[in-house]
Order: sequence, then C-alpha cells, then structure tokens
Amino acid sequence: MQETPAFGFSELAKQASLQPRESLAEIGNTSKALYIGVPKETTLQEHRVPLTPSSVQVLVNNGNQVWIESGTGLGAKFSDKEFSEAGAKICYSKEEIFKADVIVKVEPPTEEEVNLLAPDKLLISALQHGAKSEKYVRSLMAKKINALAFEYLREADGSLPVVRTMSEMAGYCAISVASELLSVNRGGKGEMLGGVSGIPPTEVVIIGAGTVGRFAARSALGFGALVKVFDHSLNSLRNLQQEIGQQVYTSLIHPKILQKALSNADVVIGCIRSEEGRSPVLVTEEQVSQMKEGSVIIDISIDQGGIFETSETTSHSQPTFIKHGVIHYGVPNITSRVSRTASYALSNILTPLLMKISEADSITDFLYRNAEWRSGVYVYKGNLTNKHLGKRLSIYHKDLELLLAAHI
Repeated sequence: MQETPAFGFSELAKQASLQPRESLAEIGNTSKALYIGVPKETTLQEHRVPLTPSSVQVLVNNGNQVWIESGTGLGAKFSDKEFSEAGAKICYSKEEIFKADVIVKVEPPTEEEVNLLAPDKLLISALQHGAKSEKYVRSLMAKKINALAFEYLREADGSLPVVRTMSEMAGYCAISVASELLSVNRGGKGEMLGGVSGIPPTEVVIIGAGTVGRFAARSALGFGALVKVFDHSLNSLRNLQQEIGQQVYTSLIHPKILQKALSNADVVIGCIRSEEGRSPVLVTEEQVSQMKEGSVIIDISIDQGGIFETSETTSHSQPTFIKHGVIHYGVPNITSRVSRTASYALSNILTPLLMKISEADSITDFLYRNAEWRSGVYVYKGNLTNKHLGKRLSIYHKDLELLLAAHI
C-alpha cells in the first residue's frame, strides 16, 4: 500500500492555488485602465526613477495611464516634456499621484507618503529590510495596502533580477570610485589604479564574492590591478574563479590572512550582505589603523550598517572622510552615481511586471496566476507576509500562500 505524503499547511495552500478558479476574469481585458503613479523621490540624493519615458510609452500604448509628479526624472536627466510626449500625465501635487491604483517608487515611501496611501492600493518600491522599524511596518499594515519589494522579486529560475542588476552596477561603480579616490586631487596617494610596465600593480582587496564582488574583481582586473578576494563561502569563491575565467587570489576569511592583505592593500571593497538585519563587522578599527596611509575603503554594505567598524554613512555631495589616514567612502546608493543607466535597468524589470498586473482582474488575481512574483510581497491586504521582517520586528506574519488559497 502506497503511503500518502504528509504536507504542511503551506504546501497544502500551494496545492490549492493550482486548482482552477471559475470566478477569475478573462486575461487581457484592458477596458479598465490601470492607473500608475510615480511620485518624485525625496530621499537624500536619490536620482534614479523606476520608469523611463520609453517604458511609460509602452504602458500607455497598452491602455494604461501613468501619472508622473513634476520633476521626477530630473536627477536621471529625463524632463517632464519627455514623459509628457511618451503619454504620461504630469502632476504637480503629490496627493494626486497617490490616488493611483499602483504607486511605483525607487526608495521606500517616507512616513508622510505612507499617510497618503489609500486602502487596497499596490505599492512597488524597495523595502530596505534592515532599516525598517516596527512603527513604520505597522503603519503600512494599518493602511490595508498591498506592498511589493522589488529587491525580493524572483524570476522563474530563482534569480533576483533587481538585486543582480544593481549589484553588477555597484561592482563597476566601486572600482570607478576607487580610481578617482586614489588620485591626488581627491586626497589620494596619486597612484593609478592598475599598473604599467616596470611598476608594481595596485593591490585591491575585495571582501565578498557575491555579484558585487565578482563584477568589482572583473573591473579591477581589467585595469591591471592585483586582486585578492575573501569570503566565508568556498563555493562562492570557486564560482567567482569560474565566472571571471582567470586565476584570482582567493581565501576564506581568516583574521590573520585578511590582516596581512589589508596592510598591503591600496583599495579595500566591502560587499558582504546579510539576509536579515545588519551586515557583520568583519574589519575592526585596529585593523583599519594598520592600513597604509592614503589607501581607500569603499563600503558597499553601508546600507546595512557596513562591514568596517570605522564606516559611516556619507552622501554623494560629501562622499568621503578620513580616519587613521585611510579614505572612507560610505555612500549607500552608489548606483545613483549613474542614475540614468540605473533607471533604465530598473525600468526594464518593472515594466513587464506592471504589464502583467494590468492584464489581471485584481492584485489577488495577479498573484494567484503568477506564483514567481509572490516572493516580493511583504504586506498583503494589511497582513505582514515577510517572515524575516516579522521575526526581526516581533510582528506576527501570515503565510501568503494560505491567504491566497483562502481567497482572502
């Protein structure tokens, strides 16, 4: 006799979600336009926009309406005229923007913007898990909205498209910044990143072999630098070697080995992230004090607190400070340096998502039909559905699969 496998409630919910639902509306019915609102970013020096004029045109041509707050695209060099010619409605009131069915932002909404949200609306933005307080999350829940964090969106193959794209850009940006900071006009030692014949190459230490680390290593090698990569995971180091296609000095993070590499380094890039909460501090102040004077630290993990004990958050207008003779760079939104390119990258991911939402009868219908996008949802109809956020903030969370299976 064959035994029936035992399933948990979550698995039962997934099985139930595969069953047909007679009440679902026909896909592709665009008689009711989707109203999409794009407010102007108010976070310090956030220049990226979630939708470019070309993406707006695609959405409008498919029967949707896009409202853009005046001045939204200026940081990425997109004018109101470009958005208007693409079919967007230019609004001069943030309150008007927040009447839209879907609010699309780059940064999470501010407390003022949360107050403007209406029940049953859909918010698409970054979440920035580690920076969110219990009060902030409960205010979102109280609004009875649906909130989707684009950094948690997964493709069918399990990849995180926004994280990967922004990480690729952050890796390249880190090496570009390092090259600038080594020059004398930015307070550096006056060295060229890389090397020329007869002169020893610049030494670049990268702590973290994820996507940021891989692209930073590739870029640094292109300059001719001597690259050393450290990580906790042997598998990540092996993948880095294979992807780059050439031999790179790699090591697991052992304090003595890392200290020796730091003392010889001209540039150190920190890019290890935590799945939840703060990034681990891997380089102490004492270790920083033993680095060469005029060397450079770039802490890509600063948005999660940073992996260097001496790190502090800086801005694009004042990106650096010096401690123990070492130049520190701690700008959290480093890809905003190349805001136009970053905006195109975000828009290329968010536009197909919005098209799918516009084809669905409701957000419930959309999530029911597109299981791969559910990973991004952290608030559903006022219920917290992100277990990591709930655990960190001690807020009870509900399983999204169960809520959808129950037709809530």
